Amino acid sequence: MTKEEIIEKVNSVLAEEFEVEESVITPDAVIKNALELDSLSLVDLVALIDQEFGVKISNAELPTIKTFADLYTYIESHQA
Repeated sequence: MTKEEIIEKVNSVLAEEFEVEESVITPDAVIKNALELDSLSLVDLVALIDQEFGVKISNAELPTIKTFADLYTYIESHQA
């Protein structure tokens, strides 16, 4: 999957799952703020990324993923 395909799919899946407009999902946006996530929703996000991309985000690495750009890069670098 190319970075562009990852970005497109992440934005589409997250907008649908968390019921937000895709326009709020920008590379520099902070994920928690843009998607209005609490700690339980964050668990849903991690599960969704695993399900959609086959990429597991460890608890140790989760705090390093703050923006959507961080998430795109993480998925790209951890693809099977």
